[in-house]
This record gives sequence, structure tokens and C-alpha cells, in this order.
Amino acid sequence: MFIGRKKEIFDLNKRYESGRFEFAVIYGRRRVGKTTLINEFVRGKECIMYSATETNSRKNLMDLSKSIYALSSDFENASGMFLDFQAAFEAVFQIAKERRIIFVIDEYPYLASCESGIASVFQILIDRCHQKSKLFLILCGSSMSFMENQVMGYQSPLYGRRTCQYKIKPFDFFEMKEYYKNADGEDLAMLYGITGGIPLYMSMMDDRLAIEDNIKDNFLTASAYLYEEPTNLIKQECRDASQYNTIIGAIAQGASRLSEICSRTGIDTALATSYLNRLSGLGIVKKEIPFGVSSSKKSWYVLEDFMFRFWYRFVQDNVSAINRGMKDQVYQRIAPCFSDYMGSVFEEICKQYLWKLLSEGKSAVNFMDIGRWWGTDSKKRQQAEIDIMGIEDKETALFAECKWRNEKTDLQVLEKLTACSELFSYHNVHFYLFSKSGFTKGCLEKGMEMGNVTFVTYEEMLK
Repeated sequence: MFIGRKKEIFDLNKRYESGRFEFAVIYGRRRVGKTTLINEFVRGKECIMYSATETNSRKNLMDLSKSIYALSSDFENASGMFLDFQAAFEAVFQIAKERRIIFVIDEYPYLASCESGIASVFQILIDRCHQKSKLFLILCGSSMSFMENQVMGYQSPLYGRRTCQYKIKPFDFFEMKEYYKNADGEDLAMLYGITGGIPLYMSMMDDRLAIEDNIKDNFLTASAYLYEEPTNLIKQECRDASQYNTIIGAIAQGASRLSEICSRTGIDTALATSYLNRLSGLGIVKKEIPFGVSSSKKSWYVLEDFMFRFWYRFVQDNVSAINRGMKDQVYQRIAPCFSDYMGSVFEEICKQYLWKLLSEGKSAVNFMDIGRWWGTDSKKRQQAEIDIMGIEDKETALFAECKWRNEKTDLQVLEKLTACSELFSYHNVHFYLFSKSGFTKGCLEKGMEMGNVTFVTYEEMLK
């Protein structure tokens, strides 16, 4: 079942109908649904679909030749393969002089790694032929850093040639909610917290089952796909996988600053930085700095991928028990920690909710961006944190706190948020309080008295 990606499909089809030469770059982390999006777009259209592999240049040229021969009647009796990649691409451009053709190269980084001059070949052909061509070229890749630097970057021969680009991201919570027709309430939030909106992982969850059964079946069973997914993906993408696994595990267990990661893993700073940059390029790790701060000295690292976050927090340390079929015992061990784990997940859901309000013209503050802030409270001489902060202008800002707890959020939370807002010099301030379980009477009364507080329950967010 194909869901979401409406904006991308609409834009791709609009460009297709123009009849002009188009060069689209589609990229995003693995399992995010790039190929599924492309398959939906090319359905019913004349297309050459070729997926590069981690083999040598000759094997890739042979596979590409077969894909081209399969499309055009000009090559019905052809056998073997083209002389080289330039000859193959020239053939595609030649076909596209007469009719609209979509030419997709999936996993383009694999092709570029085995044929170093491939980008220059494309550059020459695009510059020579694009004005008279009806070709719709798509280069797709999972290595985000490669696609951003080696395809779209200033140093790339292809720089300035693309006509559009699409960074495919995981579904947000509200998009994911449309996929699960039978799940509701806390199960929906937990499903988001263990899949991160990655389509492949979402498809493995059965929304007719309780979240406990989904976790047991997909993470706590040794034969399940997701049981080995993180380690398999790291082995596929990274050399020295053990070091990467160590770093991810350290972050999952609470090491956020570079010094903490190095101390816990025993890896020196330069090497750890290199590993973290690689993991960031894969969409697994994210480097954050306090909202509104330009200096990276206060930066910390978090696991951007929720499935990785869940696996390294709850599965990695229980591998031996899981391999012995003790899924029930493992679940009983880890279940009490889920509420704490869901705190940061709920923060992300709340951010998405605020963006949704803004897009609908319902936000109390017309912020340009939002994010987490942390720093020093000089008056109390202690560290302070704000779950979500957003700025409209020099005078106006919003501050939000998110609580995923079974008890109601009380007045103390509002007072703490108000105090944190006074660390800044904004005159027009609006507060959002998000709560899984509602608010105490005292908290609600104080918010009504202040007049600049919006209370939002998780139940309201679902509606």
C-alpha cells in the first residue's frame, strides 16, 4: 500500500508533464521508501530502471545495457553490452530525443564508486543534449553525504545541472497515524517510537496486535528481521562495524557529548569525530546545538533514528537471553523503562504538532524554526533545559514543555518553564504545555490567569 509522499508525487508528475529535460536527485537514508516513491511515479510511464550494485564496473555496465535494451525496440536484437558507460548514456539521450523517457539510476553512489568518471560523462551529455532532450533523469542514493557533496555539491561536475532535488525523510507521527487504521492511543506513539516513521519498519508492525506483541515478535525474537537490522545495516554501510556499534551504544545509554562518548568507548577524539560524521551522513546520529546558539562548543549527539535508539537501549544488552527464546522475560525487564524512553519521542511528536499548527495558521507564535535549548541559569548557578523553543522576531517567542507521564502535569512544570523563559529578553511570550495525562486543577487555573498558556493533551493531538 502506497501512502504519503503526495507533494513529491505531485511535483514529479508536474515536471514530467512539462516535456522538458529534467534531472532529479532523490536521496535519503536506507529503508525510507525512495525506490517505492520512484516506482509509484514511473507507473504507467516509459522508463529505464537500473539499480547499481556493489560490484565491478563491467558487471554494472552489463546490467545497465540489459535495462536499456529491454526498453527500446531499436535494440530488440542486441546482445552483450555497450562499449562503455558513455555509449550507454548516449543511447538513452538519443531515444529521449523523440519521446518522453524516464531514466532511473538507483543506488547511484555504487556506480560512481566503481566508475570514477561517471559524473563527468553525465555532465558532458547534459550540457550537449539537454535543450533538445525529453529525458527525465533520476539519480537516487542512500548515502546522503555522497549525494549532497558528490552530486549536488559545488565541487561536483554535476553541480548546477539538476532541476530539482528531493530529500526523502521518514514519515512524521501524523503521517504514520494514517497508516495504522486499527491502533490508537498510546500504542500509536509507541509504534512511532520504535519505527521512527521508516516505511519498511512500519510495514512489519501489525496494528491489530498489542504493542507488547509487536515488540516481542519484531525485536525480541531471534529470527525476526528487526532483531538484526541495526547491526546488519552498520556492517553494510561501515567498515570497522564494531567501533560504530560501540559509539551508537554509548549514545543510546546516555553519552551525549563528544568527551563522554570518547571516555565511555575508549576511542580517541579525532577517530570518534570521523565515526560520528559517518553516522550522521547515514541519518542514524544527529549533532545538536542549543536552539539559537551558533557555537558548536555546547553540542551533543543523539540517535536520530528511533528504531536504532530503541534497539541499542533495550535489545543489545539482552541478546543472550533473546537467543535462548526468553522474549517474555526480556519484555518484563525492559517494559518499566518505556515511559522514560518515550519522553524524547513525545518531544518530537510535539514539535511536529507545532509545525502542523503553524501550517494551518493556528499557532500562537509564527516561529521560523523550533528546537531544544539548554544552557546555564546564572542566577541559580545550575543547568537549565527547555524542551521546545521557537522565535518569531526579536520580541516574540514560544516556550514549551512536554511530559509523557501517567500522572497529570502540575503547576511546578509551568512555573519552571516560566522561570526558564526569563533567561531570555523576549517581551511577547507564549507557553505550550503538552501532557500525556492532562493537567492538575492548579496548573490549569494558573495558566488561565496568565492568559498566554496553551494546554494540549496527547488525546487532543490525536484528534
